[in-house]
Amino acid sequence: MWLAWLAVLIGLVVLVWSADRFVDGASGTARYAGMSPLLIGMLIVGFGTSAPELVVSVIAATDGNPGLALGNAYGSNITNIGLVVGLVAVIAPIQVQSGIVRRELPILLMITLFAGWQLLDNDLSRLDGFLLLLLFAGTMGWSVLQGRQPGDVLETEYTDQLDSHAMTLRAALLWLVVGLVGLVLSSRALVWGAVEIAINLGVSDLIVGLTVVAIGTSLPELASSLAAIRKNQHDLALGNVIGSGLFNTLAVVGLAASISPMQTESAVLTRDWVLMTALTVLLLIMGIGTRKRQGRINRVEGSVLLVIYLAYTTYLVQLALSGGASPVG
Repeated sequence: MWLAWLAVLIGLVVLVWSADRFVDGASGTARYAGMSPLLIGMLIVGFGTSAPELVVSVIAATDGNPGLALGNAYGSNITNIGLVVGLVAVIAPIQVQSGIVRRELPILLMITLFAGWQLLDNDLSRLDGFLLLLLFAGTMGWSVLQGRQPGDVLETEYTDQLDSHAMTLRAALLWLVVGLVGLVLSSRALVWGAVEIAINLGVSDLIVGLTVVAIGTSLPELASSLAAIRKNQHDLALGNVIGSGLFNTLAVVGLAASISPMQTESAVLTRDWVLMTALTVLLLIMGIGTRKRQGRINRVEGSVLLVIYLAYTTYLVQLALSGGASPVG
């Protein structure tokens, strides 16, 4: 089984590196095409950090492992809010000033609730997948409209980020292609290794997707959020996580279900979706704020998110080790 663990480790390292190159190349190419910094940030940087989840889940679904695809998507959302936002807030409290970020939070919650409704029959059909993709197209359209409304603090933060990664058009196209190829190859190795580990440990591919794979594919969000907070770009740090959540729930799950309809374990709804929804509600309450309190995620709130995430992950690991999870099919 050591070869499977090696494939996962190397796959994750190359995956994170490739995702970074892909986002840089796509952002640079889009800027030369005349897109505004805000639009590039919301569509390419925000959603582009979820490219690992998308490629991994599509390959997993194509290979007949939809549980890994679903676990990767939902696990990444849980990891992004619990681990990424929690850790960033503990390091430096997050001030939420962007109106766009505050408007995205309720949308993320509504989409999460819709995803839960689809899980009620323990089945994700192709129709469910198409509906998610349709909602994703609508969300993309909304992002385009928001990207044409300058003046938001998020625009300044995205402009600063793009300026710090400026490159020639040739370099942008090169990194775009290299990043995409790296994503596909590393995802193939990661999916193979993850499935082999699940088979050898006798656990479901869902559990592996919720833990090892989800943490690995969330590393780009963690890296970009930590980099943003170091530059005092609080809204950018949170915006990346929200954009990733929208992308994972709609595009990643939608494509996976469209490729390979899946029967879902009841625990996906009663355990994983419930936690994902609870974390989304907490993030919304903290991020939007009130008339008397500006949206802010302080160190105590960040610690709460971290503790919830660690408790959930510990429970999944214990479940796997005790043989309480269904084996991969």
